[in-house]
Amino acid sequence: MDKFLFTVDRDPALVERYRGDPRGTVEWWEAEEANRILNCISDERSTWLAFEDDEREALATHDHVRLFELGAHPFLTLTLFIAMFERDHGPLEYQLAYGEALKHLSLPYPDIAT
Repeated sequence: MDKFLFTVDRDPALVERYRGDPRGTVEWWEAEEANRILNCISDERSTWLAFEDDEREALATHDHVRLFELGAHPFLTLTLFIAMFERDHGPLEYQLAYGEALKHLSLPYPDIAT
C-alpha cells in the first residue's frame, strides 16, 4: 500500500487519475506498476507484489481510516489525500476531518515502521 501511496503522491497526473477513478487506478497500478523494479529496464519485473482484497478495497474507496488500520503509513495517506481533497474544503477543514475520523483509534497504533 505504501508503495502505491508514495508513487501516486509524487505524480500530479496520477493524483488526478486516482481522485477521478480510484478503482481503475488501483487496478491499473497493480497490473502495470506494482512489480516494476526501480532503476531497471522496463521489461525487468518482479511477481511478488499484490494487494490483499481488503487493501485493494480500501484504496479503491479512498478509505483512509481502513488504510491506517491496515498499516498504511499515515503521512503518505494524509499528504496524498490532502492533494486530492483539500481543494473541496475550507482552510484546514479536510485535515481536521481526517483527524476526527481517526480519533476512535487508541494506542498502540498499527505498526507503521518503514
